[in-house]
Order: sequence, then structure tokens, then C-alpha cells
Amino acid sequence: MPVVAIIDGIAIWFYNDDHVPPHFHAKYAEHEALIDIKTLKIIVGSLPRSQYRKVVDWATPRKAALMLAWVTAQSDINPGKIP
Repeated sequence: MPVVAIIDGIAIWFYNDDHVPPHFHAKYAEHEALIDIKTLKIIVGSLPRSQYRKVVDWATPRKAALMLAWVTAQSDINPGKIP
């Protein structure tokens, strides 16, 4: 479970051998969501509205890096950090 970023207490990570569509996991306190990389919509789970907005604001300019990290994680390689 490579953690690629932490944004204001929200952990962003990928699982190796995860299912499609390409997505990342976001966790804040007891809340967890799977977020589609292409649309940045929540697939499963939930986040408080303000934390979801922070994730979307962070992820929007990083979609290409997130997609590369997803592909890398699917190859069982640690994708490293996304600033």
C-alpha cells in the first residue's frame, strides 16, 4: 500500500493489483473513499465535503502523475511520492 501523498491529514495511496477503473484511495480520520482518477468522482465510500474538495483541488493538476502511479503500482512497483 504505497502512500503517495498526505494532504492536510488526508492520506492518498494505491494498492498493488487493484481493480479498474484506475483510482486512488483517500482516507481522513474514519472516512475512506476510492476516487476515480479520470473523473475525480468518489466510486465507493465517502469523505467530508471539505476534505473531498481538498483532494480534488490537489488531484486536478496531478491526473497524469496519478495515472502513472496507478500503472506503476499495478506493476508491483512503489510509485514514490507525488508532491
